[in-house]
Amino acid sequence: MRIALFTETFLPKVDGIVTRLSHTVDHLQRMGDQVLVISPDGGLNEYRGAKIYGIPGFPLPLYPELKLALPRPAIRQELAAFQPDLIHIVNPAVLGLGGLYYAKSLDVPLVASYHTHLPKYLEHYGLGMLEGVMWELLKAVHNQAQLNLCTSTAMQEALTSHGIERVEVWQKGVDTELFHPSLASREVRSHLSQGHPDSPILLYVGRLSAEKEIDRIKPVLEAIPDARLALVGDGPYRADLEKHFAGTATHFVGYLTGRDLAAAFASADAFIFPSRTETLGLVLLEAMAAGCPVIAANAGGIPDIVTDGVNGYLFDPTDEQGATTATQRLLANPQERDTLRQNARQEAERWGWAAATRQLQGFYHAVLERSLLSAA
Repeated sequence: MRIALFTETFLPKVDGIVTRLSHTVDHLQRMGDQVLVISPDGGLNEYRGAKIYGIPGFPLPLYPELKLALPRPAIRQELAAFQPDLIHIVNPAVLGLGGLYYAKSLDVPLVASYHTHLPKYLEHYGLGMLEGVMWELLKAVHNQAQLNLCTSTAMQEALTSHGIERVEVWQKGVDTELFHPSLASREVRSHLSQGHPDSPILLYVGRLSAEKEIDRIKPVLEAIPDARLALVGDGPYRADLEKHFAGTATHFVGYLTGRDLAAAFASADAFIFPSRTETLGLVLLEAMAAGCPVIAANAGGIPDIVTDGVNGYLFDPTDEQGATTATQRLLANPQERDTLRQNARQEAERWGWAAATRQLQGFYHAVLERSLLSAA
């Protein structure tokens, strides 16, 4: 197959969507397919054998790390040269609308995927009154696709209940070779804790943005004597968070990637994830693969990954003490913590990227077959 992938974000940006897409492109190419990535320009022309066609963009005002790239006529020439069998638009917003247009005008089957729970994000930016409008816009775009993919059963139910049709779950994936418990080290613990490796280390990894609700970790940190918090990542909310956590034992680590990131997961005592807006929470699966016990909000797609009391702890996101109680319980019971670590690793081992990509190929083939039948 020849797949043209339109995405609003790609390498070198670091986030869960890019992680999924980069592994997907890698495995599709390995499996004999050809991929053309059309994305905002990040300075790359190729990735794992796939051509990247970068479109100059400008920073999003509310989120400068994200670039908005407007569709341009030259995209048609790229597509004409590539001759895609199928177009896949990821989180269609601006550039993705160009993918939709070209799928229609070139009569190429269209797949769309939903990775960011935008309607729920709005309330964190003071725009909650627009949630209904956002759902109508999403429905208008996604219902033009032959298939819509999302990343959890919770998101499948949310999309379907708001009138989006033909929704299937694209299974989760994680690199179980990179993320591994064997990478735990005292040296990494010392780095994360700024020289206090014997203290309980709480870890957060992800975007530092309002919708992640990272500020809700502060009471957890304050309730546990000697605990240290490491925030790995960056984003538009960092300055606010630095003020919020001022005077606490919090280390803003910045971005970590590859083996350094995997070692951070493996070396921490608990991974705290308070977000209520996750479509999946891929970072949770990375933590679990590294054997880091997870404490997360029982919301969105998270229960698809974490089974409370089995491979992590879930807390009621409306309970202000929920995360604190769960963390105290985890740290007070070393034997139970070890059991959670082992079960988390076993769960992660079920979800390799190769299997997730084979499932995606199955979706693509089904769309192509239906398209051929309807044309006959």
